[in-house]
Amino acid sequence: MTLRILSAALLLLAAAPARAGEPAPAGARERWEKLSPAEREALRERYRAFRELPPERQAEARERLARLRALPPDRRAEVERNWRAFQELPPRDRRAILDRFARYREMAPERQAQMRAAFRELMRAPPETRRRYLENLRRWRDLSPVERERAREEWRRRAPKP
Repeated sequence: MTLRILSAALLLLAAAPARAGEPAPAGARERWEKLSPAEREALRERYRAFRELPPERQAEARERLARLRALPPDRRAEVERNWRAFQELPPRDRRAILDRFARYREMAPERQAQMRAAFRELMRAPPETRRRYLENLRRWRDLSPVERERAREEWRRRAPKP
């Protein structure tokens, strides 16, 4: 729910002046006027929820908006497409993704760097390699905890000794 509030707040912040007396970003008024009355009211309600967030959470949302606005137009469009695709996922899938991001943020910086490097390598790999990786990942997730531990032990046994 908080994610929806933050996303709506970001939209409202983009559509409304940041402070009284400042001009709205280009096109914000036009985008607002194109919304239906129900859409406007939904955004107002989300904005009210945003205003109820602690100041530090509001500051995080504003910082994210500033980072989004600072991106080059093509990268910003990509981020927005990804966000829309995320919003269209079933709630269970969105929750799983958010849980994985939370686990990632809890990792040590070195482990995060390893994960980013592995992901970059996977994205550069040929489609067949990516397909095999995703199939192996699916099979791994289907294993019970006991089966996973057995597989780990087998890998350790087979691993070359330094």
